[in-house]
Amino acid sequence: MSSFPASVVIREVGLRDGLQSIQTVLATERKFEWIRDAYAAGQREIEVGSYVPAKLLPQLADTAELVAYAKTLPGLRVSVLVPNLKGAERAIESHADLMLVPLSASHAHSLANLRKTPDEVIAEVARIRAARDAAGAKTQIEGGIGTAFGCTIQGAVGHADVLRCMQALLDAGADRVSIADTVGYGGPAAVRELFGKARAIAGDKFWCGHFHDTRGLALANVYAALETGVARFDATLAGIGGCPHAPGASGNASSEDLAFMLADMGISTGIDIPRLLLLREKVAQWLSGETLHGALWLSGLPKTFAHASSATLNA
Repeated sequence: MSSFPASVVIREVGLRDGLQSIQTVLATERKFEWIRDAYAAGQREIEVGSYVPAKLLPQLADTAELVAYAKTLPGLRVSVLVPNLKGAERAIESHADLMLVPLSASHAHSLANLRKTPDEVIAEVARIRAARDAAGAKTQIEGGIGTAFGCTIQGAVGHADVLRCMQALLDAGADRVSIADTVGYGGPAAVRELFGKARAIAGDKFWCGHFHDTRGLALANVYAALETGVARFDATLAGIGGCPHAPGASGNASSEDLAFMLADMGISTGIDIPRLLLLREKVAQWLSGETLHGALWLSGLPKTFAHASSATLNA
């Protein structure tokens, strides 16, 4: 029988990965309310935005304001995505707790999405590490390896390519590394194999999985990753998000569905699921007209849920 982590962190990335993929530009005050309600529901890691030019992603133009607001909530770990050194300098200035630097293991996807080769991104991480250290900042650097299970442009992506990128990111100065199934090509067997290899190389520095639900396997893939000891996962409220190079993509793992699955397994997340569902209802109203995902909101929590999870946790 597999041994699962006793507790798991669900890092909410809807404010970045979710909102950047839809047309609606959510007002900053609404985003403040989202952060505040997610915090009240027990979420303690939130990716609030990305330091990219506003003309490219107007949905994320208020990232600096969101970082400043989120930093006022005690114990909330605030992260941002940064595509380059300039973005990293802004993250350092804003005192974000963590900056995620995306890297595509697929050479073709990397050029299409980032206009850099994987090795050029790794070199940028080295420059970011030097800038972070020179500033005496505490902002951690996470190298996020995307298209780890394949790519809609290139096709197959070998495990050796993913693991080479992971080791190179660590050698360049990344504090942490994570692996993402950007286009939803991965299944549980592949996840178990690759994540097991990654853990063997990076140990606890490999700390997060990011799964898209393109083919309905996001939660199954989380389960497989749990079997390897990974205890942190990205997810988005209402499963919003996607990838511009993954036609038909249905978004990320749903935060509320993931929290429910983990609670049912007796794994602690610190999340109050009814409160999270109330927030989802708000966000659904704010994003009226957008396509939302997830299953739990359709039928709600089962009547046996509170008793079952309590019995599991106290067994």
